[in-house]
Amino acid sequence: MKLDDFDFDLPDGLIATRPARPRTAAKLLVAQGDTISDLHVADLVDQFRAGDRLVLNNTKVIPARLNGTRSRMTPQGEAVAKIEVTLLEPAPGGEWVALAKPLRKLKEGEEVRFSDALSATVTAIDAGQMRIAFNLTGADFDAALAEAGAMPLPPYIAALRAPDEADKTDYQTVFARHSGAVAAPTASLHFTRELLEALAAKGVAFTEVTLHVGAGTFLPVKVEDVTTHRMHAEWGEVTAQAAAEINATKAAGGRVIPVGTTALRLIESAAVAERRVEPFCRTTDIFIYPGYQFRITDALMTNFHLPKSTLLMLVSALMGQDRVRRIYEHAVKNGYRFFSYGDASLLIP
Repeated sequence: MKLDDFDFDLPDGLIATRPARPRTAAKLLVAQGDTISDLHVADLVDQFRAGDRLVLNNTKVIPARLNGTRSRMTPQGEAVAKIEVTLLEPAPGGEWVALAKPLRKLKEGEEVRFSDALSATVTAIDAGQMRIAFNLTGADFDAALAEAGAMPLPPYIAALRAPDEADKTDYQTVFARHSGAVAAPTASLHFTRELLEALAAKGVAFTEVTLHVGAGTFLPVKVEDVTTHRMHAEWGEVTAQAAAEINATKAAGGRVIPVGTTALRLIESAAVAERRVEPFCRTTDIFIYPGYQFRITDALMTNFHLPKSTLLMLVSALMGQDRVRRIYEHAVKNGYRFFSYGDASLLIP
């Protein structure tokens, strides 16, 4: 299975840099069996039936991009350097793994100040990354970070424009609860409170799980034989209640439909048998590519993914490589918008 098997041509003009407004105005490609339908997210209510269960990732994206300064006394006086920090993931003990630009201007033990309220001490530097300990914790940290930080837009958006205040709402789901992600579960960005209420009125149930999406989700696959690729690890939790809800739906013959590849990877990580999950609270580095046997997932709502990405491999595992190739050719031909702020697909094997 070669990396080039998952390549396709994508015009730059189809890369979305802003979401649709309202959220439900985004286009929705529904692929079921051999049929493709062109709809809108607002039409989702008609695509589900009573007894279906949508699995939602309730992680909350933190404003992980920070601009700060480092001060150091030299024989010539105080030297101040500007430092750009991107938080990658929480580390044990309350610290954070982060990138810094330029990292060479930092030493262990130095303080980087981001605002009057927020600063961090460099505790370790290794392999092009660093670990930092902030001066605040809990709600105080969340408030100071919200004030000083910017949303960590994906590289393909950040290369086209800077993050702004609109992104603090646009790049967050309406059911975000647990802070810790540095990338959004983007399929979930299409949902509004009104759409969730309409689905519930139809008899569609919801289960919330948590997977803190890491920056590694954007890392390119660098091996030609994709089966040798190593996934980044991300922390996730399926509570006992969530596991019981999913198992009850499977036992009753209902469909379990994760919203987004993050929710899918988490429930498949928690699967212990065909049609059954157990509570899960640890990291997962599950890599799903063609040949994988799904144990819980009956369908998937997801956005359109990067060429040669692990996410494209995941949807190819669910629908088949030839089928996904035709779906993506249709999406390009019909002007669907791609990636994090782009349009959606509902994939039903």
